[in-house]
Amino acid sequence: MNQEKIGNFIAKCRKNKKMTQVELAEKLGVSDKSISKWENAKCMPD
Repeated sequence: MNQEKIGNFIAKCRKNKKMTQVELAEKLGVSDKSISKWENAKCMPD
């Protein structure tokens, strides 16, 4: 899997729903730092 493509997809979907990283993190039960790392292709969701 391509981390960059997945990060862009997560960011695009989040922005389409007009959500912040904090709001998405709360819905998923992860930290906002995790969302940031995913979107910046530093790591991938489990």
